[in-house]
Amino acid sequence: MCGRYATTRSAADLSAWFEAVDATGEAGGVVPRYNLAPTDPAPLVHLAAGERVLSVGRWGLLPHWARDPRAGARMINARVETVATTRAYAEAYARRRALVPADGWYEWRRVGSTRQAYYLTPHDGSVLAFAGLWSRWGPARLLTFTVLTTAAAGPLAAVHDRMPLVLPPSRWAEWLAGEPPPPGIADGRLEIRPVGPAVGNVRNDGPELVRRVDPRPVPEPTQPTLF
Repeated sequence: MCGRYATTRSAADLSAWFEAVDATGEAGGVVPRYNLAPTDPAPLVHLAAGERVLSVGRWGLLPHWARDPRAGARMINARVETVATTRAYAEAYARRRALVPADGWYEWRRVGSTRQAYYLTPHDGSVLAFAGLWSRWGPARLLTFTVLTTAAAGPLAAVHDRMPLVLPPSRWAEWLAGEPPPPGIADGRLEIRPVGPAVGNVRNDGPELVRRVDPRPVPEPTQPTLF
């Protein structure tokens, strides 16, 4: 599951990082976001006329046959195990691949009666590329996208059983060209950082959301009273 993430680099930085033509001005440019939520606009990289293009799209894929734009809020993620055969994603999977730039993403782990938020981000501060799909929808040709997810592995599985399919730079070209999904990154390059509860409110945004906090202690199991 990936329901919230951060992407704060400028269009200039992202176009250089992904070696892509910057077309974000057509959609009002790239706005740094520390708490990006479903249906928000966000940068993505896709192919156009054989070259990489950096654009801004709406998070939540809308197939051309969708009747209501609100349906996109339910299609922010596509499972890599079934994406090729699921009606909502199959056409985009076959023809319209994307790279979705991110600084990191958030997950929540239940601790007793509360939830602890974590920010998963590279130790070296580099940009992540989520495997994505894109589509155009409606008379206005609205650009929309989804993020592929896969089973979490290693220490990440202790936080959540799913994670975005993170592509290493060596696999970007083949993913965009339509090759099968490669293994994602699930090793020690990703920091699992406890952060504060403010990220749970989509109205909150700013660098304070990704600052490390002391994780909430795991409560001791209740011992039965003996009489």
